[in-house]
Order: sequence, then structure tokens, then C-alpha cells
Amino acid sequence: MRSLRYDEFQAMRRFPALDGLRALAAVMVIAFHYGGQSWAWLTGWIGVHLFFVLSGFLITTLLLREEHRYGKVSLRAFYLRRFFRIMPVYLLVLFLYWGLARVNGTADSVERGMKYYLLFLNELLEPNAPFLHSWTIGIEQKFYLFWPAIAFVAVAAVFRRRLLVTLCLLVLFIALIPPDIAWLSWPIHYVAILLGCLTAIIMHNPRGFALVRPLTHPATATVVILAFVVVQVCVQFWPTRLGQEALIGTYAAATAVLLPALLSRSVLARGLGLRPLVFVGERSYSLYLIQAVAARAAAGLMPAIAHKSTAFFVATTVVALLAADLMYRWVELPLIEVGRRLAARVTRPTPRGGDAGVDAAALAAAAERTPPPHEVLVDSAPAARG
Repeated sequence: MRSLRYDEFQAMRRFPALDGLRALAAVMVIAFHYGGQSWAWLTGWIGVHLFFVLSGFLITTLLLREEHRYGKVSLRAFYLRRFFRIMPVYLLVLFLYWGLARVNGTADSVERGMKYYLLFLNELLEPNAPFLHSWTIGIEQKFYLFWPAIAFVAVAAVFRRRLLVTLCLLVLFIALIPPDIAWLSWPIHYVAILLGCLTAIIMHNPRGFALVRPLTHPATATVVILAFVVVQVCVQFWPTRLGQEALIGTYAAATAVLLPALLSRSVLARGLGLRPLVFVGERSYSLYLIQAVAARAAAGLMPAIAHKSTAFFVATTVVALLAADLMYRWVELPLIEVGRRLAARVTRPTPRGGDAGVDAAALAAAAERTPPPHEVLVDSAPAARG
């Protein structure tokens, strides 16, 4: 039993435990929405910030490794891959919401919010708007519109400068959090993403990796993972007077510490990398987007089941996962491949001589399957709204 070496980290093309964590977080959010009081102890709404941190870490790692191998990052290629990763399923489910609303005679409610959905200003929607759970996709889309240009063009290949810029952005967004006005607390969500980005930047640098390497020792990692479980359970006891923003920031920081531990060879980390969890994690983007439609289908198929109950949560999860699997196979993967091919056409970088880094194309195939953060309905957790 030993800690992970830097070269071993650089050679990793997939992080299965992070897929498993994403699976648990997705199911946790669905339990919050449809599981009722039996699942209130889990405080599932905060699981969305797991996805923010994970997204920042994985996408920034992809960009760092591309830069390391080729000497630069292609913004055109990144935006093309990002478009074909996010938009097809997003538009498909949005159209499905609109179609169901027309059948129910409530299409006006969807059409009133259409400009917000299409411009990714989803966090500005009214509290009872349909497809409201898409607000975090809006947060992420705006973040990744600017992050690569700031961190990989303005401060290309300079670790200390990039680290300083990331820390300055963190301070800026924390300073933008208004006191005692929960519905304007959108900056805290960017703080969560930036904590994931910061973790990626630190771990990509040999000296930075040395600082977190002890967390990758199996024994230490086991303690860290168990401690995070305690943190998750104790979220329900967070003092109200300290505010939701402080809770989210603390939780996101704990997630950032958790990430290196999940790259270890500990039993718990390997458990999160088991195929059933990875299967759900890979489909978690579609799983979340379709969950409200799945809940309607579950209610229609099993009208005797009480809403907001364990049985309804399980039924909704099963229906959503079946639909998510279809979308993953027939929409997500084919169009991700289209995006990769188009990105390869607009830029054909030559690897730097003597580079032993990971093939950026191989990493792209893995990292671009990483879904954006999974959303939480703000009418159930108003303080979590962006």
C-alpha cells in the first residue's frame, strides 16, 4: 500500500471512482426531489455542488493535459466539443418538455421561459417555471465560455500565474456574494466550480501534486472518504445563522479534498469504480435532465404509489435510468464523436517532442463524457438557487 505517484496520475485516462461519485450524487438529488421525508437526512439538494467541483476538476485537467502535450489549448476545438457534449440532449429534453406542455395545454409557461433556456440564463427563471432544474447548466455554460480563455490563453503554461489568477477569481466571486440575500447568491456556484479547477491546477504541477499526494495513500484516503460521508450526513445540522452560502462553500471545499482520495487504491475508492456505479455515472447528465419527465411517467404507470415516497423515488429512478440509457447510446455518444471529429478538423496540433504525457485525444474521449453539474429544483431548496 502506497501513495499514488505523479507519473501514475498523469497516466490515468479515466477516473472510475469519480464516475461512481457522480452516480451517487445524481441518485441523491432524485431522492431529494421524490423521496419525501424518508430521505431528508441525506440533504440531497447540496449534491449539485459535487457536480460543480467534479466538472471544474475534470474539464481543467483535460485542458491542462492538452496544453502539456501540444504546448497550447485550442479554444475552437474546446467549444466544438463542449457544444456537441451539452446541447443535443439539452435541446432534446427541452423540446420534450415543450411537447408535453402543449399536450397538457400549458405550453405558454415553457414558451415564456424559452429565451432563458436558449441563452443559458436559466437562473433568472421564475420560481415555478418548468424545466427550472436546468439553471445550473446555464451557470456552467457561462463559466466555460470564459474560463479557458482566461486560464489557458491569458496565462498559458505558467503555473504560478495561473494559480494566482484562479485564487483571485475565487476571492472575487466570494466578495460578490451579497449578505442575507439567498436568491442573489449565484457567485457561490462559481466558487464551487473554481475549487475543482484549483484542485486540477495544483495536482497537474509536480510540486503541487506532492502536497496532496498523502491523500492518495489508501489508509489516508479511506479516512478522508469516511470523513466526507460524515460531512454529507451532518449537512442537515448546519446552523441556519451561518447561511447557505457558507455551507455550500464548505461542502465544495470538502469535495475538493475528497477528489485526490478517490484516485487512490483504497477499497472504498475502488468500490466507487465498480461497473454498476460507473454505468449510472456515465448516464447521469441525461438521468438528471429527464427525471421530471420520468416522475410523470412513473406516476402514470403506478398511480397508487404516493408521491414523495421511497417507492416513488425508486420508480422514478428506474424509469429515468432507462430513458437516460437510450439517450446516452443514441444521442450523447454519437454526437460527442461528431464534436470530436469536427474539433480534430479545425486544429491538428503536433505533440511536443519527447513528451511522455497522456494522449489528449484519449483523455478528451473520457473527459467529454463528463456531464455538467446535475441540477436541483430551487423551489425545494430556495437558498440553493443561483
